[in-house]
Amino acid sequence: MRCVRRAGFTLIELLVVISLLGILLGLLLPAVQKVRAVAVRIQCANNLKQIGLALHQYHDASGTLPAGVTSRRRTEPLPRMSWLTRLLPYVEQEPLWRYTLAAYDYSRRPYRNPPHLGLATPIALYSCPLDSRAQTPQPTHRNYVVALTSYVGVLGTEFSKADGVLFRDGRVRLTDVVDGTTSTLMVGERPPSADCWYGWWYAGQGQRDSGSGDMLLGVRERNIGARYASGCPAGPYHFVPGNITEQCDLFHFWSLHPGGAHFLYADGSVHFLRYDADAIMPALATRAGGEVVTVPY
Repeated sequence: MRCVRRAGFTLIELLVVISLLGILLGLLLPAVQKVRAVAVRIQCANNLKQIGLALHQYHDASGTLPAGVTSRRRTEPLPRMSWLTRLLPYVEQEPLWRYTLAAYDYSRRPYRNPPHLGLATPIALYSCPLDSRAQTPQPTHRNYVVALTSYVGVLGTEFSKADGVLFRDGRVRLTDVVDGTTSTLMVGERPPSADCWYGWWYAGQGQRDSGSGDMLLGVRERNIGARYASGCPAGPYHFVPGNITEQCDLFHFWSLHPGGAHFLYADGSVHFLRYDADAIMPALATRAGGEVVTVPY
């Protein structure tokens, strides 16, 4: 009988194979991460696109865009309601809208849950896939548990001017956007504040009941002693990168995407603006400022 030598790997050959696999994985992982980042950006942009369609449908039905937030005056039947709540019938959330109207009939305080179940009901369309906080109800100050949003309305340059398209008690028509709907911002990305006190989609009040910092924001917003953010600089704030652990980043637009953030324009289009577009943000944020601006897409 003859002995048959079995074919196999030597230790050196095995080490070479492992090294090659390591190199291939090192080349593959960045590509996979890049593809994932692109997919998330597409999904986030699509969320804003759907919100834009809902805003235009609301405009067609009502003759104006919704108020960014409603005040708490006694004659207001839906006090402190967010513009995002008014879009519920146009984003396939008709049952929640009917329930919300019934909740307001029972209590004019939208922070009372129950009956205001929407306060703690996350809406997938209103959240960026990169921020898990907006996908589940979050605890915050004063024992509130709230649902958050990654998208806030552009009220203009800063809260006291309300020179944009979505602001407190506003009723802006698209024909009022004389700067042109293709060059006027309507909604932008801004993750909720670090403590989840700002960025509620259902209702809120923001600074001086203007909605500023909550569901609305100016591109040169100022801090006038906002609750739980009084230690932040006065501003004005700019379009720069932020961090979800930094409370003061609630005062400016930014996103978890690298390099910039998505914005919805008044014509319904969605564009990704880089942070180097900060200088032209005031011109883009006003509805009738008379500025001529070239957008660096």
